[in-house]
Amino acid sequence: MLKRAYFDQHGGTEVIQWAEEDLPTPGPGEVLIEHGAIGLNFIDTYHRTGLYPVDLPSGLGLEAAGRIITLGEGVSGYSEGDRVAYMGPGLGAYATHRVMPASALFAVPGSVSDEIAAAAILKAATTEGLVERCARVAAGDTVLVHAAAGGVGLIMVQWLKALGAHVIGTVSSEVKGVLAGEAGCDHVIRYDHEDIAARVHDITNGAGVPTVFDGVGKDTFEASLDSLSPRGLLVSFGNASGAVDGVNLGILAQKGSLFVTRPTLFHYYATPQDRAAGMARVWDMIVSDKLSVTVGQTYNLADAAQAHRDLEARLTTGSTVLLP
Repeated sequence: MLKRAYFDQHGGTEVIQWAEEDLPTPGPGEVLIEHGAIGLNFIDTYHRTGLYPVDLPSGLGLEAAGRIITLGEGVSGYSEGDRVAYMGPGLGAYATHRVMPASALFAVPGSVSDEIAAAAILKAATTEGLVERCARVAAGDTVLVHAAAGGVGLIMVQWLKALGAHVIGTVSSEVKGVLAGEAGCDHVIRYDHEDIAARVHDITNGAGVPTVFDGVGKDTFEASLDSLSPRGLLVSFGNASGAVDGVNLGILAQKGSLFVTRPTLFHYYATPQDRAAGMARVWDMIVSDKLSVTVGQTYNLADAAQAHRDLEARLTTGSTVLLP
């Protein structure tokens, strides 16, 4: 039997429901996967609440890892029993099994567990796209990373350090500060009681930073702009505190001819060539131990609602994995 989460209205965690069904048969070009682990991401809460509207009823979750148990007609390059992972397209990863197009899959290296693959694939691909192809961070750059102890944050800090960047991270607690420091942050700012921009300018001797990675959104937008050096780049990639809106573009000129981008991962993984190159880089970073993926907590799949509540309350650290 297949057990899957769905919701037919937007709202709080109470809208998450569960269905049990017979195992589906994959169609041409598709495979049936038995999930070993499912990744939890902040974007899952955006889909649930309607911040990112989706057609209803809808499944939940974008990423998972497991093994192929049935091949559809015409599938080549994969065999039954192969270990694979995916990060979309479409919602529905909160399930024990799932039919997916073979073209959406990535083979998982033997040394990478399902838990690590599910925890990392979306977050590490996000980091790769943002750091290397969007911002093009170079060795010696000083970079500000908000929520440095979160799932993306811990991966991004390590990635940046591997490139030779200097990293300033913001966190909300002493425990998270320790985690960010262990990941490689050269400086840690407690944004719950420190002025972020003032501390950044202290650290950089008044210069500011050329790049800010901001997955928090509304609460940190002004501080992010004020932390940038002239002609600096703000990469705004998340809305953990709410969406940024009502922006007067003139403020970018006033604060130093700044640049702001609001990238989407799938625009950086749009072509087969982009996907292959990006994921090869991700697996290389993990297998070579340049990137250590921190699974801060695991939940049973049936406890997905509690996992959402903890994530939204900022009670989690690192990546979160749901286990079927």
